[in-house]
Amino acid sequence: MIDDAHPLDAGIWLRPARLSDAASRAEALTRSRTYMKPWEPARPESFYTEEGQRERLAGLLAEREAGRVMPWVLSDSEDRVVGGFNLNAIVFGSFQSAVLGYWVDVECAGRGLATAAVRRICELARDELRLHRIEAGTVLHNTASQRVLAKCGFEEFAVAPRYVHIDGEWRDHRLFHRILHDNPATGVV
Repeated sequence: MIDDAHPLDAGIWLRPARLSDAASRAEALTRSRTYMKPWEPARPESFYTEEGQRERLAGLLAEREAGRVMPWVLSDSEDRVVGGFNLNAIVFGSFQSAVLGYWVDVECAGRGLATAAVRRICELARDELRLHRIEAGTVLHNTASQRVLAKCGFEEFAVAPRYVHIDGEWRDHRLFHRILHDNPATGVV
């Protein structure tokens, strides 16, 4: 089920984000700040605080209630956050699509956790949300993220010039997508 915790690796779980994750999430993001800088937008200092993450999570959870976002975290055996994954811009009807975004704590990078989480999220998106398609974008030189997407069945379909403001500049992005099923659209009016 989409609201369950899903084991990914020894001691690592993918589970829905909670407001109580704010402090742990702020710690992981602070720890990983330099590591993620080339792939992230410029963030205010408040983003790296417990209060900043509480505000961010409150917004994500409100969007989840509205059916527009599905936020998850990776948590370790002590329930500390070590990554974040979102299905953003969820649209139902005849589109049935979403945009995937994710990050993994620098201390857990390179262990295959992003690949395992993205695979599980694709299953949940197909089976629980009934989405047809997921998109994702990466900065051109983010080869690690591109490998994750390729391992999970995503295909590159375009390069978008000056697509997202990352690390202080408008950056070109490789755009990927994965078709989850070709069933008829549900709930189309």
